[in-house]
Amino acid sequence: MTPDRFFSLMLLLASRNAVTTQELASALGVSLRTVTRDLNWLRDAGLPVTAQRGRLGGVTMLPGSGLDLTRLTPGERDHLSLTGLDENQRAELDASVENRRALSKIAAAQPRRVDELLPLTDVVHVDSRPWLQARASGTTPASLIGPVRRGRRLRIEYDSPREPCPRDLVVDPYGLFAKAGSWYLVADCARVARMYRLERIRTWKEVDQPRRIRESQTLATVAAALIEQWEDNHAVVVSATIDQTQIERAQRIFGLRLVRDDQEESVTGRKVTIRFLHLEDVRALLPFGSAITVHGPTEARAYLRDLATNLAHHYAPSPTS
Repeated sequence: MTPDRFFSLMLLLASRNAVTTQELASALGVSLRTVTRDLNWLRDAGLPVTAQRGRLGGVTMLPGSGLDLTRLTPGERDHLSLTGLDENQRAELDASVENRRALSKIAAAQPRRVDELLPLTDVVHVDSRPWLQARASGTTPASLIGPVRRGRRLRIEYDSPREPCPRDLVVDPYGLFAKAGSWYLVADCARVARMYRLERIRTWKEVDQPRRIRESQTLATVAAALIEQWEDNHAVVVSATIDQTQIERAQRIFGLRLVRDDQEESVTGRKVTIRFLHLEDVRALLPFGSAITVHGPTEARAYLRDLATNLAHHYAPSPTS
């Protein structure tokens, strides 16, 4: 359990009378299995966490045994409630100072024991950014957080990769969204929800008008709907068989995009499905060579065949004179 998730979980338990494991998983952005493991970890650590089944049940923590939030300022409690962000993302949001101050107050208030372990924040550091990632240019989340929290409309100049020139747009922001190491502005444009990557927002200006978002919609609901739509509309699902010697390597490279078929396994290989954003991304299978056999779709097989043919021609021996 990361330090951020530990404190977020403790905050959720301290702020509610009873909460379901599904609600905890949704709030923390993790699976039910991970939440169950985290709750067991809290119990093993001696914290009185209880779970009761039924319509009126849920996970609770005995009063007085959780985090003491009385010493925190409203701003510190607000920043500490941000879940799922690592220290670098909090710094990008200009929220790391308040977060560290809040954590230090909470740590100082915890009872001391002779055999006390070192605090998790001292021995665990989290950085979710990909390796060799170039420093992002364009708009920063810290610069936008003010007008977004004031609930103002924004006029942005957005450099879309699908447009020849930057577009001038007036948008109604729901908020900022961190996903896969990148920041997005989630907003309605002409009453249609969109995600705008911050590094592609060239300029922005606060409009002296309140935002006009749709009723019953929140940042979380709109972001979830956009992600589902994006994945459904852009996914190429490749079915393949991978040699047993390469299955772990493929799992490390493709992560959750690779799903193993436990019903289809032979001595030499295992059937899998792999999701790619675009057909061109299937080229990531080339380094596996003959250790992977793509069964479909036909377009993926043809694309790999063309890539392999071009590569063979590129490295063909030069004709002797």
